[in-house]
Order: sequence, then structure tokens, then C-alpha cells
Amino acid sequence: MLIKSFVWLSIITFALIGCTKKETKMERIYKLERIGPAQVVQLYADGFDQLTPKEKIFSYYLHLAGLAGRDIAIDQHHRDALEVRTLFEQIYLYQSGIDTNTIKNLIKYLKLFWINNGFYDNITSKKFIPEVTFEELKQACEKAQQNGAMLSNEKETLEQKLNRLKEIIFNPNYEPQMTNKTPGEDWIKGSGVNFYERNISYSEIEKWAKAGDEKNPLNSKVVKEKGKLVENIWRAGTDGIAPGLYAEPLSHVIKYLEMAIPYAANDHQAETVRLLIKYLNSGDLNDFRNYNISWVKDSSSVDFILGFIEVYLDPRGQKAEWESAIFFTNPEQTKLMQNLAKYAQYFEDEAPWADMYKKKIDKSPIANVINVIGSTGGTGPVSPIGINLPNEQAIREQYGSKSVLLHNIVEAYDKSTGLEMIKEFAFDEAEIEMQEKFGSKADNLHTAMHEVIGHGSGKVSDKLQGKDPSDFLPGYYNTLEETRADLIALWNAFDSKIVDIGFAKDESEVRKIGETMYQQTIRVALTQLRRIGKSNQLEQDHMKNRQVIAHYIMENSTAVQIEKRDGNTYYRVVNYEEMKNTVGKLLAEVMRIKAEGDLEAAKKLIDEYGFKVNTELRDEVQRRAELLDLPLYTGFVMPKLEPVLDPEAKIVDVKVSYPLDLTTQMLEYSAFTNKRR
Repeated sequence: MLIKSFVWLSIITFALIGCTKKETKMERIYKLERIGPAQVVQLYADGFDQLTPKEKIFSYYLHLAGLAGRDIAIDQHHRDALEVRTLFEQIYLYQSGIDTNTIKNLIKYLKLFWINNGFYDNITSKKFIPEVTFEELKQACEKAQQNGAMLSNEKETLEQKLNRLKEIIFNPNYEPQMTNKTPGEDWIKGSGVNFYERNISYSEIEKWAKAGDEKNPLNSKVVKEKGKLVENIWRAGTDGIAPGLYAEPLSHVIKYLEMAIPYAANDHQAETVRLLIKYLNSGDLNDFRNYNISWVKDSSSVDFILGFIEVYLDPRGQKAEWESAIFFTNPEQTKLMQNLAKYAQYFEDEAPWADMYKKKIDKSPIANVINVIGSTGGTGPVSPIGINLPNEQAIREQYGSKSVLLHNIVEAYDKSTGLEMIKEFAFDEAEIEMQEKFGSKADNLHTAMHEVIGHGSGKVSDKLQGKDPSDFLPGYYNTLEETRADLIALWNAFDSKIVDIGFAKDESEVRKIGETMYQQTIRVALTQLRRIGKSNQLEQDHMKNRQVIAHYIMENSTAVQIEKRDGNTYYRVVNYEEMKNTVGKLLAEVMRIKAEGDLEAAKKLIDEYGFKVNTELRDEVQRRAELLDLPLYTGFVMPKLEPVLDPEAKIVDVKVSYPLDLTTQMLEYSAFTNKRR
């Protein structure tokens, strides 16, 4: 599971754990441009030059493997997404003579597409459309085609293509949402995401799955053939196994993984890569499990996440989005995370849920602070700030998990984001002062607790007979699990062990950090409403999770007061002890729901507290936020890796540079994948 970065942008200013600012960093360019709701920020990979040539070459080939699979994620967002991207990229490349205002708006649409890996907003899940008319697009295409753009073929004219794509590009009411989890609606037919054929209903899928016919819930597209549901498995194919969906890009991913193996840190890491290759060839989820077991035991300095991982996009919470993230450990910053991991059993024992759901932790989970080298798909250009994997509950219980805090992502946010939002929505100057003094520590503690202690904690009931709880909680599991991990951070925020771990100097500071975390948690219920446009409901799992916590506390205790001043609404924590007690009550119930796979209880909790929003309050928040003119989310330009070759054209090293330009990088990425088709 991952913590999406946009969740906390509305709450705090990101800062580093014990960061020492250097003059060279202060002179860097971070903020590159603003594109509608998004800002573009350059990511820096400090420390890459200190890696050994072997480590850098390993990173380089892993990064190429991630890029080779990038188009899979885009195709997963919508069946027409790749075709739309190619259309707009061709217009950009052959834009000479196109009307100035038209090309400006077409480029804006293209950049938002790049940042979101498609034409759906990553926060609201709503489709965005270009600020041009269909006729203006048609004229731009005709001019680009005259200039040499490849926009048609012998099977389809340009006009036919544009007419076919007109609805998906221009009609905001046609497949308007990538992932739809509105209670009472058909989640499959109401979602544009490309995991299911359009003629399949949610009830058909659930009946088919309950009958035991769904063998590859994580890595397949479900289609209907001769009236029956069939899985098209995502795999490259190998001896005795036919190629499946995405076979071509996966074969290129595998090629670069094979090239990486000689540069692995040790035999175990090399074997881990081989197990990943085996899975990508076979599509067999047993192979994926074996890979995850090997990966979670690997503590090499250079590491990676690659494949079909997170299931947030699927309305059922089953199908996984392609993602890749290549990174290396930041040794200095990792000490605190590892100290926290040593106390995993202590926090497990102190959890407020029933003893039957507490597990014995045989070894400390792997917990690192890392610097990202490159990310694609579900982790880029929009990036999480924290990750905990593997997701499979049985592996977590038996073998543990890995948690990482993305140090340079956090740093880039810190350099590009100010305190304006806090000053607008904090109740008073005292709250602002608390945020300035303790906000970054509260956030880092929250993220570390969420990932290291939260996702790795607890065990499920024997009633589930070894099955994963997500199988029993379709459409609700992701929100529930993110809620649980956040609640664990809140429950432990005042624990004196935080001093022993090194996150605070004394118990007085622990108190201040805990109070600041509680203020942040309540304030986000307000500030995140600025991101949802005119929607009257929340769709994104992380946003729903924050809303569940804040609104449950507000409606089941007197710990929080709603204050009005000059027509503006403020949420104020007035009783921290009562809030903690309410957090414990909710956490115990959320753990029970997960452990028992109680779907009806999950529905009741999340639909009641985390789904609908007060539209008057939404409009007020958006009015206040608009005056600040702040971006709603961030897309990162990744570092660029280039091989250093010897006279015999053998790679001997890798150098890193920073493009400082989204367009250049995205066109290079597209050119890279196009060459491999």
C-alpha cells in the first residue's frame, strides 16, 4: 500500500527528517511550471553519484525495464488512452502553422494527460477535456498531418478517427469517471478503467468470482467470449505458456531485467529478479508470491518496485495497475525508520484491538528512507511519499514487509510548497505556530507509523480460511486498510517510546508532535474538499479514509468543535484525550472488520462517514482556496540516466542529469516505448 502525496499537501509543509540544507540545494530549480490544477517539480537524486558503478548500472537497467512497461499503465486507465496520447503528441511535434491559442490549449491538455497517465484526474477520478472545440482539434490535426504527422492509416482516415474518439475526448458525460464506487450504481459499467470489457456488469463479475471462476484477479482483463466471462492474463508467455495481454511490452521489460541481473548486489537479489521475470512470463500468481517472498527478504541498497502492484484503480479493488520505482537507500535518514521497526512488536501489543487479531512479529520489518531515481505508472509522474509492500496479508503475517519513506520526493514538496493553506484553515495563530514548529516531525512520524507499523500489523481471523481479506471486501478494502494504517499512527502519536526511537527529544515534545498530528488529521477534512471540483462525493481511497476518521471523531465525540468566524468554517480539536479514545474505538472496529471480512460493516462505516460531502462547505473551502491560487497536485520530472560506454561500447558507468522540462522527458519516454513496438 502507498501514501499518496497529495493527501498531505493540503495539511502540512513537507520537511526532511534531520535534513541539513546545503547552499547548492537552495540554488536549485524545483518549481518548473503550473498547468491548471497541477504543478510540475524537478526531482533530484542526491547520492546517486556515490553509488558504485555496478549499483548505478543495475539502477539504469531497472529504470529501462520500468519505462518499457509504462504504456501498460496508460492503457489500463482507458482503452483509448494510448491512442489519444499519440494523437496529441503528433500534433505537438508537427505544430507549425496551427492557431496559437489552439495549440496552447492542446498542449495544456497533453501535459495534464502526461501527469495523470491519461485523461482522468488522479484525485477526483473525473475526466478532463481540452479547452478547444472539436472543429479546432480537427483543423489542428489536418495542419499537423500536412506537416508530416502520422494521424491516419489505410484502414481509417483522419476524419473517421476523430469522429470515433470525439465522445471520449470531448463529452464530459461519456465515461466521465475512471473509477466509480458510488453505492447503488454499477461500478463496472460506471468506470472507464480498462480492466473489464464494457458489456460486463458488476453483478455478472461478482457472481462469476464467487463461483470460483476468477483465477487471476490481480493480473487480468475480464472479457466476454461466447456469452462467458474469460480472463485475458497479463503475461509475456514462455515455453509451454502462450503469450497473453501486454505480451509485447512485458517482453521488453523482461529483456532489461535480464540485463540487470549481472549487476545485482548479490545472489539473492539476482534470484529475486529472476523470480520476477518468471512471473511476468507466466502470469502465475504463485510465481508472483514467490517473488514477493524473496523481495521482502532483500535489504540491498539499490532496490525496486516493478510490476502489477496497487489495486486502487479497480472499483472492485482486485486488478493491479502497472508501476515501477527504482531507488537507493539514504543511510543517514534510514536510522530513525529502522529504530521504529525494532518496536513493531511493542506497538502490536499496545494496539486497541482484540488479542485474537494481534500477531507475533519474529523479525523487524525492513524500513528505509530512500531516494527515488525514476518512477512510472502508478508511482509517476504523481508520486507517493511512503510505500509498504507486499500487499498480500499472508505474506505480511508470515514473512514481514518493507516500508520506505521517499526522501527526495518529500524534499521536492518541501521546496515547492508554502504555508499559505495552513494559515487560511488553521483555527488560530497558536495552531499555525504548532504547525511551523512541529508539523514536519508530525508528518514524518505519521508516514513512518502508517507504513512501518500500520500496514504490517494485525492478523486475520481463522474464519477467512487463509484467504486474503480483500477477497471479502470488494470495493471497500483499500479505503479500510488506509484508514487502519492512519489510525495506528494516531493511536501511537503520544507514546513515550517515540523518544526512545529518536523522533522526539523528550515527552514534552512527543505531546506537541501528537497534538499537531491530531490537528492535521481534523484539518484535512476541510482542506481536501478544494480538490474535488463540483462533485458531491469522494472517490479516491486516501481521501475517503481521511474523511472517515475526521467525521467519525466529530460525530461520535465532543473532541472537535466546529467554529465559524467571518463566515468561514474552522475545525478545532478541544480534547486530545477524548479524540485518542475515539481513535482507539474506531481502530478496534476497523481491525475487526478487516480480520473478519465483514463487508456489511465496511459499507456502513465508509458510506456513512467517508463518501458524501457537504456541498455548501465544499463551495466555501474552494472559494477560500481559490484566493490562494495553489496547485492541487504535483507531477515530477524524473532524473535522467545516461550510460557511459567504453571504447568497445560496453557500459561502464551511468551519469545522472536533470531535464528541468516535462515535455522533453515525456516525449523521450514515448519515443523509447514506440521504438519497442
